[in-house]
Amino acid sequence: MIVGRLLLRLLIVPLGGLFAVCVAMLFVMFAQWNRMTALNGDDYSGLTTFFVMVPMLLVGSGIMLWPATLGAMVAEAFAIRSWMFHAANGGLSAAVSLVRIGGFEKDYDLSAAPLIAIGAGIVAGFAYWMVAGWSAGFWKPVFAPPQTTYEPPPATLPITPKNEIAGNNPAIHDSSIRVDN
Repeated sequence: MIVGRLLLRLLIVPLGGLFAVCVAMLFVMFAQWNRMTALNGDDYSGLTTFFVMVPMLLVGSGIMLWPATLGAMVAEAFAIRSWMFHAANGGLSAAVSLVRIGGFEKDYDLSAAPLIAIGAGIVAGFAYWMVAGWSAGFWKPVFAPPQTTYEPPPATLPITPKNEIAGNNPAIHDSSIRVDN
């Protein structure tokens, strides 16, 4: 069972990463669409803009993928299934990558908005959680039945003829019968 779950995780985690990269690319494409169309003002279909942005975003997402991969490995190792962890992982990996490449310091056109990259990281982290993060940790089953603990019955006095006659049995609360010895 655990081997099958490990093989399933080896398939689902890269698919989740691929889906996260695609969602982040779409987020940045829509956020930067006006800037990119201004660069190609004579193209009315937007096809050139699309073919310029996709390779550019693939390179950018490749740079930001390493910190996110580290966070996903931590989530898999400790079976962290929180959507907030994965969204924060995406945003933090985008911020770390921007600092690493100097994106906060440069003043060229597309890095003037680092919030777009961080927003794309958050959206990508949430997209990863939707595909693979909600069931993180191959060793911890998702739909396992709850573990029940055995509780012994409450202790009672043993029923003896003396307790029965004297009315000392806690199970019988009839004080009208009284026998004196």
